Amino acid sequence: MNERVKRTVAPILLLVTLFAIWELGARVAHVPGYILPPPSRIVATFVLRFGLLWFHSVTTFAEIVFGLLLGSAAGFLLAAAVVYVPVLEWAFHPLIIASQMVPVFAIAPLLIVWLGYGLWPKVVVAALIGFFPIVINGVDGLRSANRETIDLFRSLGASRWQVFVKLRLPGSLPALFSGWKIAATLSVVGATIGEWIGASRGLGFLMLQSNALLRVDVVFAAILALTLVGLLLFGIVRIIERWALRWRRRVAG
Repeated sequence: MNERVKRTVAPILLLVTLFAIWELGARVAHVPGYILPPPSRIVATFVLRFGLLWFHSVTTFAEIVFGLLLGSAAGFLLAAAVVYVPVLEWAFHPLIIASQMVPVFAIAPLLIVWLGYGLWPKVVVAALIGFFPIVINGVDGLRSANRETIDLFRSLGASRWQVFVKLRLPGSLPALFSGWKIAATLSVVGATIGEWIGASRGLGFLMLQSNALLRVDVVFAAILALTLVGLLLFGIVRIIERWALRWRRRVAG
């Protein structure tokens, strides 16, 4: 059995084992469905309510994607500014760190007041959560360029823009994609938190609504849908990463 098959089969076997224990425990202990439904009921609810889950998933996916794009753009621009203008690092670095100490739950209600109950408060929350890893990884990646190589580029007449495009940016892509994958995961959390604070649609809204009605099976089905949305987004980032870094495989080969 090769390494790729092992890495695929192992987590599947672990999940099947955990779900089997959950199913057996819920049925043997006669746990009420409004407290902890067995996995079989959750899957059945997911299938029966697929149309409803799809409707809310589209909204949540849009919030996550827009939030990730906004946070990535802002984070990368700030990272580039910090690398080229060191005084900005002294000014912004404490603020960036301090921003991570403020709970998102404290900011989300203000965004609802300022931006209303539409799409943008959730987008901004998702962007704020995904912003930090993009900035940190972007700065590390852009600074990873070898000083001797930069001097060589400049000795050959390359402008600062050419050094950035031809040297710094390609060299920063591995670190940037690492940050982007983290941001893609965190953006799912951000969009859900935004929907918990105030929304009329979305998987987070559906979870709160179903929980109030003691439809715990629908809550778990929404969590399953949210997990699939996150995995889909993570997979898209991985595909883009493999395409953008295909030169590394050629060099390694």
